[in-house]
Amino acid sequence: MKTEFFTASQFPRNYRAFTFVEVMVATSIALFLFISFYAALASGIGTIQIARENVRATQIMVNRMEGIRLCRWDQLTDTTLVPTNFTETFYPNAPIGNQGFTYTGTITIAPAALANPATSYSTNMYRVTIQLDWQSTGPPHTRQMTTYCAKYGIQNYVWATN
Repeated sequence: MKTEFFTASQFPRNYRAFTFVEVMVATSIALFLFISFYAALASGIGTIQIARENVRATQIMVNRMEGIRLCRWDQLTDTTLVPTNFTETFYPNAPIGNQGFTYTGTITIAPAALANPATSYSTNMYRVTIQLDWQSTGPPHTRQMTTYCAKYGIQNYVWATN
């Protein structure tokens, strides 16, 4: 078997190294992949932040709603027990100044607008609506939760009168 050794000068010029065009194409592909990865990462982080804000808003509304469900019928319209306006922070347990942005909430308690107002219990129900507004990044956000409270509901069993 005969083996031939060639020196670098014996190879044709286009076999010695990458051309400038090949390097530029490879660099542009790598740059495109890097920018795409960065954009996907930034989008994912933004989506997670919005999800965290929505979860915290839901947590605040459910907390207020459960407190309202424990009130007696005569306490529902008492604004000292059930304030119509309130504020909560994103990080409530953090030191003051590091609690993040503020959620502003309103509680509306009104007679229930039932489909058939002639029913016998239409005057014995309230419609409770809690709305939260907040501004973190981007446009303002709003979430709302609604429930009904009945005069002879669960609160009579929790707060049994003697």
